[in-house]
Amino acid sequence: MLRTPQESDPSLPRPAVLGIPRALIWGYVGVLLFMIGDGVETSYLPTYFKTDLGFAEASVGVIFTVYGVTAAVGAFLAGGLCDLWGPRRVMMAGAVCWAVPHAFLLAVAVPSHSYPLILVSYGLRGFGYPLFAYGFMVWIMAGAPERQLGKALGWFWFCFTMGYPVIGSALVSLLKPTIGFYRTLWVSLAMIVSGALVVILLLRERTGFQGLSRGPERAGLARTFLGCFTVMFAKPRVGMGALVRLINTTSQFGVWVFMPLFLVDRIGFSAQEWASLLIVMMVSNLACVVTFGALGDRWSRRKTVAWLGGVVSALACLALYYVPEAAGHDYLLVAIAAGALGVGMAGYVPLPPLMTSQDPERKGQIMSAYTLGAGASMAFGPLIGTVFIGVIGMGGVMGIYAALHLLSAVLVLCMKTPEPRADDGAHAVAHRAERQTVGALTAPSREL
Repeated sequence: MLRTPQESDPSLPRPAVLGIPRALIWGYVGVLLFMIGDGVETSYLPTYFKTDLGFAEASVGVIFTVYGVTAAVGAFLAGGLCDLWGPRRVMMAGAVCWAVPHAFLLAVAVPSHSYPLILVSYGLRGFGYPLFAYGFMVWIMAGAPERQLGKALGWFWFCFTMGYPVIGSALVSLLKPTIGFYRTLWVSLAMIVSGALVVILLLRERTGFQGLSRGPERAGLARTFLGCFTVMFAKPRVGMGALVRLINTTSQFGVWVFMPLFLVDRIGFSAQEWASLLIVMMVSNLACVVTFGALGDRWSRRKTVAWLGGVVSALACLALYYVPEAAGHDYLLVAIAAGALGVGMAGYVPLPPLMTSQDPERKGQIMSAYTLGAGASMAFGPLIGTVFIGVIGMGGVMGIYAALHLLSAVLVLCMKTPEPRADDGAHAVAHRAERQTVGALTAPSREL
């Protein structure tokens, strides 16, 4: 029984399938199944709470606000916990945080029509998907070969997006007319459990089985989470990267809230046309995430994020306003502008490797800074519109989004990889030897 060179030294490039590291491939399957389960509810759950359970709109809003807060906290915790526990345990914690409250929600809270129980159970469930999905993203950062990181992350976002807003929404459209929405929510639980089981039983890449922090970098829980904040100041380029990630989807969440008010109420688009424009945006994003990740690996991660992310997104934001303002109800031209914004959002895919290159020994904490920016954008995008739309109008708001994207391009061009210190070579050799020892003891044997 002999081990392959990749198993003897996990730092060596692993075989890949279409850019997906072969050792991590079951993780992508698990994330896809998990996000399908999480996305089943997206198109109808607010209506279900209001129409079927009889809650007021304000009460429904509170439920989803609490969920958004816990999801943002879960996103922030994911990276730091990966440093302490390892990505595999973080993913399992996410699955439990999703499945247990959801089962309680369906078995107890919904049948009793208890608003407090629904608020608590659904709110707690918000920790689930960020811990599971972002835990695997950190696993990719730790376990995938450096030269393939961009493409590997592109496939992660492909599975995430394909599961959450695409297949998940299609599944509820298929099942709801036949078995009803309540039973469909039980199907979503089955999808979550399936995704978790795939990871537990089939994902055997050893990097994620233990905490990512080593030696002097390893700290207790409090110091680890404090480090998730302080790393943005100790390493200013990490803080710049977190700001770039904040900007990445700020315009997306703002457009989702305010663009319908402009296109439907002022230009004359129908609600169905707006919904189809969102599909165009997300399909364009899906079509580019893997390609741009690979381009970052082969060309330049900084330039890919700056030009295809920041600049393209800025132009798309301006086009989304000025094209319908000038051309009126021209669906094709507006669809091109919406698709361009999806393309621009995909341009930010190579950002995580840029951030972790600033301090490779603190990948978990740095990824917490990254996901903190991602979570904050959910509130920051709509906030900009809320504050400024009454003062400078929709055109001014889209101009702010465009300016932020241009700022992100400038920031990312300043995020150069630091020069290695003199002792980094010896440290890297020692760290690789440690990983080789762990791999030799724990990796399953494979016959040649």
